[in-house]
This record gives sequence, structure tokens and C-alpha cells, in this order.
Amino acid sequence: MKTLLRGLLAAFLLTAFALPATSAFARDKVVYHIDDAEHQALAALRNIRNQLDTAPDTDVVVVAHSQGVDFLMESYKDAATVGPLISALRARGVKFEVCELTLKLRKLKKDQFVLDADFTPSGVVELTRLQQKGYAYIKP
Repeated sequence: MKTLLRGLLAAFLLTAFALPATSAFARDKVVYHIDDAEHQALAALRNIRNQLDTAPDTDVVVVAHSQGVDFLMESYKDAATVGPLISALRARGVKFEVCELTLKLRKLKKDQFVLDADFTPSGVVELTRLQQKGYAYIKP
């Protein structure tokens, strides 16, 4: 009986102290959803910069689809403004994912995009998967 009680007490103590310790070391994870570059991109990039300035260990992924992919194109009208922000954020570990379905529908080519861009088969599916993995969702 004493052995059983000791075992239960040990299990309780491990559970009580292990859970808070695990969450204390968990990194914040955020996915930014951009589907309208003209109205969202610059604000999103500034928000991400501010977030990383405050919480530098945050994992950030930007998923762009539809008209949102434009700010990652080399020919973007505000490339001089967003380009340096994109590069600086990429250097801090931010991932920029471009929807390949959008490329197909809009007849765009991967070589039209900045080198900092990665590609995902479907932006909407990527948003879903990241949220299922615990990423907080932000749409600027």
C-alpha cells in the first residue's frame, strides 16, 4: 500500500512540476495571412518587426495567396519600401510562403519573386496546417 501511495505521489509531483516547465520553454508561433498586398503587406511587415523586437524567439510564417503574393514579387510597386523589411525579417528567421495555386491561376512564375520567398502548394491548406500545429492566426 505504501509503495502504491509513493508511486501516485511521485506521478502527481512529476505532472505538477513538468507541465509548467514545459510551457515556460515553449516558443510563440504566429502565422500572418496576407491576401491583399496593397492593404496588408506593409502593416504586416511592421507588425512582425515589432513582434520580434518584443518577443525575439517567436516563430513567424507569412502565408500569401491571391493578390497578397504581389508584395513578394520583384516588380512590386512598393518594392523599395518592402524589400528591405522582407530581407531583414528573413534574416531574423521569418518564413515567407507563396501559394503555388495562385501562381498557376494568375500565370505567374517562381522566378518573378524575391529570393526570400518560399512556395507552398496551397496557401489556405498551409494556413490550416500551421493553425493545427498551434500557430496563432493574424490577418492584418
